[in-house]
Amino acid sequence: MLFCAGSLSAQKDLNLAQAVEIGLEKNYKIQIVRQSEKIADLNNTWGNAGQYPKVEFNFRSNNKKDYNENDDFRQNVLSPSIDLTWTLFDGFAVSIRKDKFNDLAALSKGNTIVAVESQIQLIILAYYKTLMEQERLAVSKKIKELSEDRYGNEKVASELGTKGSYELLLAKNAFLEDKSNYLTQQVNYNNTVRDLNFLLGVEESTQYIFTDAFITNVTDYRLADLIDKMFANNNNLKNRYMQEAIQKRDIEMARSNYYPRVSLGAGAQGNKFIQKHDVAPKLDNKSHNLYANLSLNCLIFNGNANRRALQIAKIEEEISKIETADLKHSLTNTLAQNFELYELRKELFDLAEENMSATEINMQLSKEKYESGSINSFNYRDVQISYQNASLGRLTAIFNLIQSKTTLVRMTGGILSEF
Repeated sequence: MLFCAGSLSAQKDLNLAQAVEIGLEKNYKIQIVRQSEKIADLNNTWGNAGQYPKVEFNFRSNNKKDYNENDDFRQNVLSPSIDLTWTLFDGFAVSIRKDKFNDLAALSKGNTIVAVESQIQLIILAYYKTLMEQERLAVSKKIKELSEDRYGNEKVASELGTKGSYELLLAKNAFLEDKSNYLTQQVNYNNTVRDLNFLLGVEESTQYIFTDAFITNVTDYRLADLIDKMFANNNNLKNRYMQEAIQKRDIEMARSNYYPRVSLGAGAQGNKFIQKHDVAPKLDNKSHNLYANLSLNCLIFNGNANRRALQIAKIEEEISKIETADLKHSLTNTLAQNFELYELRKELFDLAEENMSATEINMQLSKEKYESGSINSFNYRDVQISYQNASLGRLTAIFNLIQSKTTLVRMTGGILSEF
């Protein structure tokens, strides 16, 4: 009793919103994507774009030992300096690079959003799949208990001599089969819990009490409305537009190579000259100098490299536009397929509900008839199997409907607004 109480206390209540929150916080792939977003933010600075000057401290020490016929000497020259180099104008490349860094940072955030959407969808399906397997386990348990009752009744009847061993063997085989199905379903349920824990980034042995019901709200959609929402809100498509913008920056950067470059060089340098002779007196001189220079660089010809770079950038922009058109076409086709599948699964769900209701009533009536002797064990077993298949079919229909609805919501950019 203490062990069972400890096991129950170790279980945690978990609803879908909590599962999504845990998964977005601890999932490994989300953590990696967020770290990549930080890198893009760190790169997005004016300093990285080349706006600011470069300042360096340099120190040189030149030493020489001279051997000659007149007077050997040692020479040492120390030259510390501070040098500044600053590109004043490079064809607007600095602002172009900064704009590209902005776009890359935005694209990185967009990739994070897409990864979060994907993770939310996986968690939703994993959570509801776990609920489905839990419901399947309950159905298997109910069927097993019915078979166990039937087997018990047949044993009593066999002992009293009212029924033969043949019906007892049939009841025993049915019970063993249902018990095997129940044990197999227990393993399936445990595996789905492990898969959910993996997505959430928690220990695989963590157990839960799932508080959400395994149901779904049926929503009526119009394909035209879904397509409009997809074009406006789909984050994969938004990232594709951002990649087009980045490609335009590459064209601007290629054009900047045609402009001249103006740069400034300035600094201060000190010199200390020491020369020790074996015979002549020691020489020790110190000096320093300041400098500030402007340089203008204008490329006249480099084998048409700049022209080729600009042409390649324009071709890559056309490729990017084609890829965008291909993505829009692909998304539209996929959305239409999923919309039609959703409509089909709505009808299948309604049929499964009706079938379930009918077989459940039939199951209750057949149990009463079997106990009263109105029907034989074969008929009762057929009704049991029919009830089991209808129950499992209903659960599958619910999960399929949730899966299709989740896909439509994600494709139209609405999955983040729900969580």
